[in-house]
Amino acid sequence: MEEDDVTIREQNFHSQVREYIICFLLFAVLYIVSYCIITRYKRKSVSHLVDDHEDEDAVVNRISLYLCTFTLAVSGGAVFLLPFSIISNEILLSFPKNYYIQWLNGSLIHGLWNLVSLFSNLCLFVLMPFAYFFLESEGFAGSKKGIKARILETFVMLFLLALLILGIVWVASALIDNDAASMESLYDLWEFYLPYLYSCISLMGGLLLLMCTPVGLSRMFTVMGQLLVKPTILEDLDEQIYCIHLQEEALQRRLNGSSSHTYTRGSYAHQLKKELDNIISQRNKLERRKKASGWEKNLLYPIVMLILLTGTTISVLMVALNILYLLVDETAMPKGSTDRGIGNTSLSTFGVAQAVLEIILMFYLMVSSVVGFYSLRVFEGLTPRKDDTTMTTIIGCCVSILVLSSALPVMSRTLGITRFDLLGDFGRFNWLGNFYIVLSYNLLFAVVTTLCLVRKFTSAVREELLKALGLDKLQLSNSPTDPESGKLSANGHQKTL
Repeated sequence: MEEDDVTIREQNFHSQVREYIICFLLFAVLYIVSYCIITRYKRKSVSHLVDDHEDEDAVVNRISLYLCTFTLAVSGGAVFLLPFSIISNEILLSFPKNYYIQWLNGSLIHGLWNLVSLFSNLCLFVLMPFAYFFLESEGFAGSKKGIKARILETFVMLFLLALLILGIVWVASALIDNDAASMESLYDLWEFYLPYLYSCISLMGGLLLLMCTPVGLSRMFTVMGQLLVKPTILEDLDEQIYCIHLQEEALQRRLNGSSSHTYTRGSYAHQLKKELDNIISQRNKLERRKKASGWEKNLLYPIVMLILLTGTTISVLMVALNILYLLVDETAMPKGSTDRGIGNTSLSTFGVAQAVLEIILMFYLMVSSVVGFYSLRVFEGLTPRKDDTTMTTIIGCCVSILVLSSALPVMSRTLGITRFDLLGDFGRFNWLGNFYIVLSYNLLFAVVTTLCLVRKFTSAVREELLKALGLDKLQLSNSPTDPESGKLSANGHQKTL
């Protein structure tokens, strides 16, 4: 009997060690990828060496970089969390007795969900505020400057921020729930405050996804149209390239003439350089279209557009079906699960094929939400630029992507993209049990996405109708800034309306 107990303890020990190793390897891969992405966009700075030790600002920037990389890696883990769980469930169903996949079990999946939830809270409430305050800190007035002074100021700011947030949550929860049980839970920090706070953040992330995803789904067509080569129909690319060359030469002559006069304003020369860069960019695009092969222009572009349209249509149809399920079946409501049994039953009607489709749609929605996020005017300032993004902007981008990615599993389950129940703390959100919130979320997503797509595909028709009625000139004359008015004609003169 004692030998059996020892054997069971050894098995549990080895299982725990195996899970820790797998989690560490997965996170290491995500961390390396995240580091490469951030260093690609981070503004390059020359490090100064003073007495064989790095400059103070360089150390602060490096610490903030590591924290941002950790946050972005956690965001990647949140994105892959639900797809990894779905595909693991299907693999265990297909190969239940296979020795080489026994490591893929319910304990590992639940552990990953709990770790992602824990690290998401840690990054959102501790690491990212610390990175921002540490980057902006200079030390208290009158104190000795240095890393220690900046750390002290950062911790003081974090403490004040924590008091402010806890106070807001305490007041909000006291106003919403006035019963005795709720009043007693107000003094429970770990079991009440943090889950309630993360539930509010997840609701905000879900609303942000609801705002960004429909815009991104319609914007994806424009983005892919810019990346791919469009078919050449009734266009003379040689003539366009010739006109662009004339414009470039005219701008170059004006720029050389302005540089020879010392009284010329610097802003005028800067404007000329900006116009010249725009002309060069247009010329490069036209030359790329001219050099592109026939299959790339006439086959690849229509196929990609058709795939985007199909993915968007399937997403809207699945949401519409989920609305019907919500009205007739209570089990369609998103809920959490504490069952550690993975691989017992398939949650997809059509098996592996539907599971793969669900995973593809999840990634498509995540990419669309990021595209839509940076397309909104409110968040345009957070758009990263290659080798020219400040650390403050990187911190804002990491926080935004973390909020979006943390809400992705909840949104996918709420919209009915998948029937896989939410695990860990993701299934403990209070608003998931509210029928009216879930139904309104589905209706808004379906309606707003449909309106964005209709507006996108009817914009060309509207422009042609305005041109036919002569209203396009009226709109151009009323607009304060016209992007076409800044272009140069082929002979180098400024166009006028």
